[in-house]
Amino acid sequence: MTPLKSRMRSRAGFTLIEVLVALTIVAITLGAGIRAAGALTGNTQRLADVSAAQWCAENQLAALRLSGLTPPIGDSDFSCPELGLTYLGKMAVRPTPNPLFVNVEVRLADPADQPILSLKTVLRK
Repeated sequence: MTPLKSRMRSRAGFTLIEVLVALTIVAITLGAGIRAAGALTGNTQRLADVSAAQWCAENQLAALRLSGLTPPIGDSDFSCPELGLTYLGKMAVRPTPNPLFVNVEVRLADPADQPILSLKTVLRK
């Protein structure tokens, strides 16, 4: 065997360092992919919670408008079942400089009392 052939035969495979570097790169890439997938799942759940809470808040404000009654100045609590969850709501009614209108703020939280959404509007007395 010539010296050239024996050198080529010894260089035919990967060294242990090259294999470890390749495995490290693959592990980092897979870890980043799993983290991104977890973030997408969390964002999807957050979007569903915000959408359902917005429906609750808009329903509460629409009920006030349709009733034709002006809510009393002050704070009140309510609950709203939507999509199998019960959202905890707080409604704050405040006067405005114009006595014919009131500010109404509806805040919704999840069952763990974490704030989700806040909607504000002005209603006519």
